[in-house]
Amino acid sequence: MGCDGGTIPRRDELVRTKQKDEQKDMQAENAFKWKHCAISQQALKQPIVACDLGRLYNKEAVIHYLLRRVESPLETAAHIRQLKDVTELVLTDNPAFKYVQTKNTDYVDHAVAAYICPTTGLEMNGKYKFVFNRRCGCVFSERARKNVSSEKCLKCSGLMNPSEIIILNPNEEERKEMEVRMIQRKCAAKAARKKVKNETNPKVEIDPQDAAGPASKKIKQEKMKPIKQEVTTSSSNSAGKSSYSIANDPNASEALKSLFTSHESAKNKPTAHWITHNPLFY
Repeated sequence: MGCDGGTIPRRDELVRTKQKDEQKDMQAENAFKWKHCAISQQALKQPIVACDLGRLYNKEAVIHYLLRRVESPLETAAHIRQLKDVTELVLTDNPAFKYVQTKNTDYVDHAVAAYICPTTGLEMNGKYKFVFNRRCGCVFSERARKNVSSEKCLKCSGLMNPSEIIILNPNEEERKEMEVRMIQRKCAAKAARKKVKNETNPKVEIDPQDAAGPASKKIKQEKMKPIKQEVTTSSSNSAGKSSYSIANDPNASEALKSLFTSHESAKNKPTAHWITHNPLFY
């Protein structure tokens, strides 16, 4: 009934069951996002920048990525096409944080962060939600923004627009919302640049009735009319000239008339006159 030694095994020890998928440690993953660059996966170091989707990067890593973006694009940074697409963050150092190169056997408290909120003193370790202002880059906690209802930045007292507030390392739902806002912001900036360009270089509107096509046709038709008249007059003159004979001209002298074959003396002359005379005439 039992195994040797009087032990009774359980069913799960004898029957193989389907193993559950290994679940990742969400706390460790969240801590990694707040302390490492999203491009190079290296530890964050000043200067630190953030994109419109709230991801954290080393500025040096972003510059290297932009130089080789065409050769090796990354899905996490596909929306970054120039250095203007990221904002350099103004962080507040944590006086209780000391960076010490520890050994593998030493205990490391990952809850202690290198930066804190300048208003509430909360550590930026992923446990609390943090945001930054796109205008100035100042970073503070979401709790401080809700507690202090002000239109100015909580750190530098600059302008702060609610649409310019970006959540750092957001969840999936917040990321989709910020992606829509990012697309709207880019479309608005593109429309503003196009408006300024049109104001500096205004277009001259042309009436369709004054277009070059019909006007040129009218000009051609008007030019063709006198040409036809000239042709008809020239043809009439040539016809009149063909019926002209010097023998009937009262103004011509007899000496001049005698040079032509139409004269009476030339008609009765048996030899050729001086125009048609040549060595072959006999």
